[in-house]
Amino acid sequence: MALGLNRTFTILSLVFSAFLLVTFTGCAKKAITTGEAEKAIPTEEVATAAKAGPGEQGAKVAGLEESALEGGPGKMDQEVAQISEGRTSAPLLPIYFDFDRYNIRGDMVSRMEHNARYLLQHPGVKIQIQGNCDERGTNEYNIALGEKRAKSAKDFLINMGVDPSRIDTVSFGEERPLDPGHNEDAWAKNRRDDFVILK
Repeated sequence: MALGLNRTFTILSLVFSAFLLVTFTGCAKKAITTGEAEKAIPTEEVATAAKAGPGEQGAKVAGLEESALEGGPGKMDQEVAQISEGRTSAPLLPIYFDFDRYNIRGDMVSRMEHNARYLLQHPGVKIQIQGNCDERGTNEYNIALGEKRAKSAKDFLINMGVDPSRIDTVSFGEERPLDPGHNEDAWAKNRRDDFVILK
């Protein structure tokens, strides 16, 4: 009888310990080593698109025809005209970043091309690019990283021919998450730039 009670007590202790371990490690804030973001290097595809400007090379990288950048009715315009993701003003699209990085990912180039095309077709529109981060890292570090993310997108648009006076940037760091979760799915949604049309 005593052996059975000891065994039950041991099992309950192990279950409780595992529960505590999962609870406290799931909510803990993980430190980021500063300087890692400084090592981010844009992919060759993104660098080519950013340098090429609104001409032939920039359009080819994103799979767009030059006429689409000049105001043609590109297929992507029709597909995304009604989309408004996160805090981004439709028909613009947000872009997302890898953990602790501020370079524009290859899979985000077509979104940047779309945003550039819209701004070139609507010269009276001014925007604010809002840089955001996930919750990991210090507030100060995330404000700086969000600023780098917003500046990276602004530089891309300028290289595509958008007048820099039409683009404002701000960093919210980790302060305005779209998803309050504490997991990779939530963090991936929160590492982004929003493109907000200013009134």
